[in-house]
Amino acid sequence: MRLVLASNNAKKLLELQALLAGMPVQLVPQSALRIAEAEEPHGTFVENALAKARHAALQAGGPAIADDSGLCVNALGGEPGVASAHYAPAVADGGDRERRRAHQDAANTELLLQRMRAVADRRARFVSTLVALRHAGDPEPLIAQGRWELELLSEPRGCGGFGYDPVVWVPTHGCSVAELEPAVKNQISHRALAARQMRALMQEVWHLG
Repeated sequence: MRLVLASNNAKKLLELQALLAGMPVQLVPQSALRIAEAEEPHGTFVENALAKARHAALQAGGPAIADDSGLCVNALGGEPGVASAHYAPAVADGGDRERRRAHQDAANTELLLQRMRAVADRRARFVSTLVALRHAGDPEPLIAQGRWELELLSEPRGCGGFGYDPVVWVPTHGCSVAELEPAVKNQISHRALAARQMRALMQEVWHLG
């Protein structure tokens, strides 16, 4: 089955390809089909993931999957939340997509650290919501969610991963998310937890694998 990923994030694609390995699906990014990114106007991860999956399924004429994820900080009432990827003002950069994304990630991280500078409560979590549809009008979307309990650092550590990974501490492993080996991250992350649920749902409901 061709499964269109409603994202143009190359690193997210690699993570999901690894997490869904062994399933009888070919994960194809929407950019490969020249599908533009969907609007994400909603205030919750599940609503935005559903909107993105429906958009991709409609444009591709078949099954699609979307991930809406972000960092939720207790002391900030859940911020950055659904605005995680665009928490700071948009970065003006004439480079390619990945370069712009890297610069935006750095600006988002800097703003978050500024707002948390004098805050003692460092509790935070990464949240991932996956939604899969057989077609745009599917009345029975598959919905899976993973939460990864973490803590915020005061400065970046490590150069792996993407987004807020360098400033988020993993208490169980004594390192930042950016310092984790990819194979370890793909076992314990919020997206890994959601992907395991999604695999089970695809097997049970879609009879895949």
